[in-house]
Amino acid sequence: MNKFSHIDLRVHDLQRVMPFYEKLLPELGFTQTFHSANWRVFAAEGKLPDVPYFAITEDKEHQPNSNLIGFWAKDQAEVDQIAKLVQECGGTINDGPRLFPISPTYYAVYFEDPCGNKYEMVHRLN
Repeated sequence: MNKFSHIDLRVHDLQRVMPFYEKLLPELGFTQTFHSANWRVFAAEGKLPDVPYFAITEDKEHQPNSNLIGFWAKDQAEVDQIAKLVQECGGTINDGPRLFPISPTYYAVYFEDPCGNKYEMVHRLN
């Protein structure tokens, strides 16, 4: 059983990041939306609360840090696809996509949302 439940993410400008997440999160499998006045929630297929979800709220005082959220890719092509999407929707590529010396098959892209929150999309065989 995968114990992952959810991510509660803070951003300092919700209006600025929503176009980014509206394109990125469905590509990562968060295809359902459950938005409210204070939260924008993107959930995987199924019924809440039994599915993983990604919730975003605005905190004007939020400062991004070195925390990083990682996502698995099914292959290197998906890593490349997400890298292209990130660039198209206002994110910043920090490194990659490329092989990293973590393992012989560790292919990843490191990126940030428009508010500076950090992510990684990775495919590896071992």
